[in-house]
Amino acid sequence: MLKNDIFLSYYGDDFTGSTDVMETLALNGIPTALFLDVPDKQEVDSFRLKIGIGHTDHSNKIRAFGVAGISRSLSPKGMDDELPAIFEKISKIPSDFFQYKICSTFDSSVELGNIGHAVEIALKYFPSHYIPLLVAAPFLNRFVVFGNLFARVVHQTFRLDRHPTMKKHPVTPMKESDLRVHLAKQTKRPVKLMDIFGIDGEYGDPVRYFSNLIEQGGNYLLFDTLSVDHLKTIGELLIDGRGSTIQLLVGASGMDYALALHLQQLGKIRKSNQLQKPGKSKKMVITAGSCSPATADQLKYMESLGHQGIRINTLKLVNPLEQGAEAESVVNQSLIALENGQIPILYTAMGPGDPAISMTQQWLDEHRRENKNAGQIIADIQGVILRDLIIRMGKLRVAVAGGDTSGYVSRALAISALETLYPISPGAPLCIAHSRDPQFDGLEIALKGGQNGNSRYFESILQGELLS
Repeated sequence: MLKNDIFLSYYGDDFTGSTDVMETLALNGIPTALFLDVPDKQEVDSFRLKIGIGHTDHSNKIRAFGVAGISRSLSPKGMDDELPAIFEKISKIPSDFFQYKICSTFDSSVELGNIGHAVEIALKYFPSHYIPLLVAAPFLNRFVVFGNLFARVVHQTFRLDRHPTMKKHPVTPMKESDLRVHLAKQTKRPVKLMDIFGIDGEYGDPVRYFSNLIEQGGNYLLFDTLSVDHLKTIGELLIDGRGSTIQLLVGASGMDYALALHLQQLGKIRKSNQLQKPGKSKKMVITAGSCSPATADQLKYMESLGHQGIRINTLKLVNPLEQGAEAESVVNQSLIALENGQIPILYTAMGPGDPAISMTQQWLDEHRRENKNAGQIIADIQGVILRDLIIRMGKLRVAVAGGDTSGYVSRALAISALETLYPISPGAPLCIAHSRDPQFDGLEIALKGGQNGNSRYFESILQGELLS
């Protein structure tokens, strides 16, 4: 059934989504590492986890690995430049499955993050008879029913084109919840659907129904998913129906959960159930580049506990003449807060309505028309600020909010790989960093997307345990 030492390799289309898959696999019994650059086979074979969550034989070898990518922010031309070399290198490492990891809110458009275009590139290196597409992640409150994507916010579930955040996403607003219609704008391949009745056996044996759907080949097969039981069935179909070559998968972390659930049922792996809490950190710093309402609430909550909020002046950060002085000022304010026993909370904006966002973009439009991506410029300097803080203060526990920010911070800290240390919030675990620089190797770091976590998320990172 499974023939390779590496069960699954994956490429994450954004940074924080990549940690989501790593966490899902590790906590469900598949030891996993996330690399920042594409490893070769020797690196994968020789890699050893520091904590080893998911392993059962104490070898600390990995059974899955991912590469943290950026394709969600790329145009099709940018994907043509970026992805082929990455996919080719990953394809040379034998595995049973390769996953193109996407967001469970299906962030994509024709112009940016084009999933259909990325998959066409992937098929050149991972040729597959059909393309399984599993977007839902019930444990993250993401559901697909009759092809339509839904997301829950607290106790209310929205169709994604009516979701309060996703319908007005600043880059890829969701205007269509039917994933078949949405994806049809990005691919010429037919998108078939295995709906909940098919998965539940209402049309007869699910295996036979599944086989009929994929018989023709060359199509996407989208899976409805409303519950964990649906994931169990899908995992069985994918693993038992796998061919002799690496099977390409397209999906969010629900895909990985489905696969792990079936392997657990077969007795091939065991879910990790003896996780040791890392305990409260003596020193910690928070840096946030996210503008989401959820992150704003989390920042305000930490300030309400008496910790030091430090606004990063983004207008100065994007101005080369003031950039250095502003970064040094933020470092100095942070050092004072740490010496006073406080947590420095570095942030660039407080929610989507913060006037700093439009003011900074306007400055770039007027002064640097050749480079208008304020997010990347700011995230790059945030990484430098954090690096300087650690060099001066020694290792700190670090919490980072925002996809771009997480990627740039990780590179500034010379992090080569991550592994899961402790689950704090689904998709946003506390991690252990691997780095060739001893100043950053073994660093405890959490990298979260803007919407992840409850209001006490940062406090949970500080305490080293989930606080509800």
